[in-house]
Amino acid sequence: MVEGLHQFWERFRSQFRTRTRDGAEYAYGYLSGLLRMEKDRNYANIGRQTGASGQNVQHFMSNSPWSARVVIQQVQQEIAAKPGLGPGGVLVLDESAVEKAGSKSAGAARLYNGRLGKIEMSQIGTFLAYAKGETWTWVDGELFLPEPWFRPERAEDRKKLGIPADRRFSTKVQLGWQMIQRARANGLPFEAVACDDHYGRAGWFRQTMDRAGIVYMADVPAGTQVYLKEPKMKVPANEAGHQGRPFSRERVVSEEQPVSVEAVGRLEGTAWQRIRVRATERGELNDPFAARRVWTLRDGELAQEWLVIRREVDRRLTYSLSNAPGDTTMERLAWLKCQRYFVESANQDAKSQTGWDELQAQKYLAWEHHLAMTILASWYIAETKLDWAARHLRDPLLAEQMGVDRLPPLSVANVRALLRATMPLPELTPEGAASLVVEHLINRTRARKSRLNRSQHPSTS
Repeated sequence: MVEGLHQFWERFRSQFRTRTRDGAEYAYGYLSGLLRMEKDRNYANIGRQTGASGQNVQHFMSNSPWSARVVIQQVQQEIAAKPGLGPGGVLVLDESAVEKAGSKSAGAARLYNGRLGKIEMSQIGTFLAYAKGETWTWVDGELFLPEPWFRPERAEDRKKLGIPADRRFSTKVQLGWQMIQRARANGLPFEAVACDDHYGRAGWFRQTMDRAGIVYMADVPAGTQVYLKEPKMKVPANEAGHQGRPFSRERVVSEEQPVSVEAVGRLEGTAWQRIRVRATERGELNDPFAARRVWTLRDGELAQEWLVIRREVDRRLTYSLSNAPGDTTMERLAWLKCQRYFVESANQDAKSQTGWDELQAQKYLAWEHHLAMTILASWYIAETKLDWAARHLRDPLLAEQMGVDRLPPLSVANVRALLRATMPLPELTPEGAASLVVEHLINRTRARKSRLNRSQHPSTS
């Protein structure tokens, strides 16, 4: 495990060199800290556990100009070249919120936090995960900056926090499309994109993916309107006395009325079929599914899509629209419908296993760097699980003896436990504790001096 982690880091070490210094050792310490530590993965504690100065770790993460984008690009290219991953993967788009104590962190605002189920001061990231079989990992992310952050009165905040001067407001859906385009340009092999209803309800997003030749399975809200028969479309005539601009876009002119996808699920003509999608830790996923060809107005243009409905264990129905070919089998549609599970797993792993939500820094660059290091940790774990499965084949006789159809793969927690066993964290001695207290008091004193200097010499800008 120790050799494997070191060899993994060696592949990336050149990405942490700048014109003035080599930060590769700090990258190795930060990566190993994320993987081995259980909690409190802040700069000071990571430095303490890996033998580096906390201030140097902070500088490496918050100020050093190494490119997070280049690190992420290499991860995507490695996935593309990894035997066993190739074609068959799916990109899964989702967002995740982290609660913040105040509004001083880049992008922080009162936003809906799905984890808390309410509007709170939060920082939201939009993330892209890659999944194939039992392998999943984060492969990209973007910090969502709400529109108020681009108002003139926040120019000083943007400059102070290092938000790029050329950054412009983008919706979360637009950020998602940017990441999909980057993944494609980097050669990441995927055959479909799955996303939740925040992205699926954006007709232009589905239209853009369709024009780009990308198959999607996009969740939509229950009230989404669809047509069961193809409606007639044409540009209405501009009759005498017409008020406003002349008509220029086609509209539905036939008598067909749209219905909600929720209503489609209750129609007698909607046939349900129980489909076994995959084995799970608790048994197997074999929910009832239904699929119908429907017509939608996708960004104002008529399109034929699949409506795929799933009845989950709690009887709740979920709905998705897909541009998969008309001859796609029910089994294939059901499989695509269930791929969002993997981004939820990737998000959960990033938060609970590799310290994503323990970032305490405020700067934009720190967020980008922490993202790159979290993606590195995620890819290391995924690759370790993949290599382990190739080296240590699961014995079918053992599965038969234990009365199951399959033996489980390594979990993220398993990989981290093995790493901690082979790279144990140092125990804190009384002398070490005293040294830490002194260091903490000195840092607090320096911080107070800095605040006093700023109050005595306020900026005139």
